[in-house]
Amino acid sequence: MSQDAFAEAPMLFDTDEAPVVGLPPGRLPSYIKDHRQRLRERFMQGGAVAMPDYELLELVLFRSIPRKDVKPLARLLLDQFGDFNRVLTAPIERLQDVKGIGDAVITDLKILEAAAHRMARAKVMQRHVMSGWDALLDYCHTTMAHRETEQFRVFYLDRKNVLIADEEQAKGTVDHVPVYPREVAKRALELNASALILVHNHPSGDPTPSQADIHMTQRIQNACTALGITLHDHLIIGKSTELSFRSDGYL
Repeated sequence: MSQDAFAEAPMLFDTDEAPVVGLPPGRLPSYIKDHRQRLRERFMQGGAVAMPDYELLELVLFRSIPRKDVKPLARLLLDQFGDFNRVLTAPIERLQDVKGIGDAVITDLKILEAAAHRMARAKVMQRHVMSGWDALLDYCHTTMAHRETEQFRVFYLDRKNVLIADEEQAKGTVDHVPVYPREVAKRALELNASALILVHNHPSGDPTPSQADIHMTQRIQNACTALGITLHDHLIIGKSTELSFRSDGYL
């Protein structure tokens, strides 16, 4: 969703924007201090649903930059990366290129990203995957949908379809990731896994499988079949949706 759409959407509270002006040296001006306090109070009363992305990002930046008006920087980050999620998941190298971003801001953004990943992961680890499929998809989107390069990971399941391991098998480029079926099968044996779910992302946003994706999946399925291991699915994660090889007839 664009920033303009956020600006036009109905709000639960009136917006409370500090003026976009340079700040004099010394004490934080009262209008900035009051703006920060009001924004915090609105968040505590109404939660994140009460705020557009730039205000939620301001709340994060308050901690990293305690003595400046951070609204222009929040707007700049959203213009650069698109939305709140993409700001959090932006590569460090790209964040460093944004004027006004220092180590404190990058550290806080990456702490938030790690916290989001850990919370999503806690909902799927040691849980029955088939009965918690939506949580698994949420975890995949949280950790992979906004990556700028491909990542291939494997979920290893026990004989009761409980997720016992979630491992990154390979990283790649914007449109390719090297995958080695023998290594996937070998790791399944080491974990005494009975089933697998493969997952990788398409940075382009389109989850349609390529011929290389289909061929690689078939090779892994053949390796698993030879070892008596079930390949439940291969998920391709796009920007806002996903494709299931099982549901779409590729498996």
